[in-house]
Amino acid sequence: MVQVDLITGFLGAGKTTFLRRYVRYLVAQGHNVCILENDFGAVNVDAMLVQDLLGPNCDLETISGGCDCDTHQRRMRTKLIAMAMRGFDRVVVEPSGIFDVDEFFDVLRDDPLDRWYHIGNVIAIVDAMLPETLSPQAEYVLASETANAGRVLVSRTQLAGQQQTAAAVAHLTRALEGCKCSRRFAPEEIITKDWARLTDADLAAIAACGCRQASCEKLHFDEHEAFSSLCFLEQHLTLQQLQAAADHLFADAACGHVLRVKGFAPDPQGTTGWLELNATAAGRTLEPIPQGQDVLIVIGEGLDKAAIEARLKACIINTKTIEW
Repeated sequence: MVQVDLITGFLGAGKTTFLRRYVRYLVAQGHNVCILENDFGAVNVDAMLVQDLLGPNCDLETISGGCDCDTHQRRMRTKLIAMAMRGFDRVVVEPSGIFDVDEFFDVLRDDPLDRWYHIGNVIAIVDAMLPETLSPQAEYVLASETANAGRVLVSRTQLAGQQQTAAAVAHLTRALEGCKCSRRFAPEEIITKDWARLTDADLAAIAACGCRQASCEKLHFDEHEAFSSLCFLEQHLTLQQLQAAADHLFADAACGHVLRVKGFAPDPQGTTGWLELNATAAGRTLEPIPQGQDVLIVIGEGLDKAAIEARLKACIINTKTIEW
């Protein structure tokens, strides 16, 4: 049977960054891996970030765009059926940051998938710079995506420091308590080590962490109404403009409650081709990538497209004025 590993985490937590490290490790161990990317937005930006992993022992399948639960389950089931005959021994699923984990378990328990696949590891990513206050919907997503994890990896601890990292772990516990989940994580089940210092031994332990059975009191809401994703193509933003736009979108309440901004800009130094921006209100990261796309994705709650477009235009004009 093919083992399926799930990497979960709220919007902007760092799932793709960890997936890159994890899949490289699995391939180095001789596994034949397929990555299944499931992006909330209409454009699967994260899929572009794993292109350099692809080769004889690593392939990629994608599911893009928001849709109702039944449609999404059919898409995932269809993908997994098609993948079952291709000789993979490991599938690594990276869902969107507002994914219903129960959906993942339900699909894999269905015939014929239950005869071809088995659930291996559930690895949850929690941002050390997690906001102190989240909406009830976001608190539920944080808890439900983490409850079944064999390991929790805390991201960006090198930026947050010990106190903020401890606060994020405490926040996770409160979120689990808030949705009446009995799951609590022992200290050894939470990894707060700087990811740059993860060893092969660390990754081996993560690759054998398994999953746990836990349930949360269901908070019924339409995630596609509570959360929205807006895509802005061909903005032709420079790196400076992209960074300025992200900062202003988080600060401008008229734009809505922006949770994540991700996009690409050409490398001004011309050495890497493109730079990928992944930003939350707590901070942002820039990573060089071999290929990108002129796209900006804004994900959040109660987003106002017209206000965001106006803010983007203002950032372009203001930056050009400063440069002039």
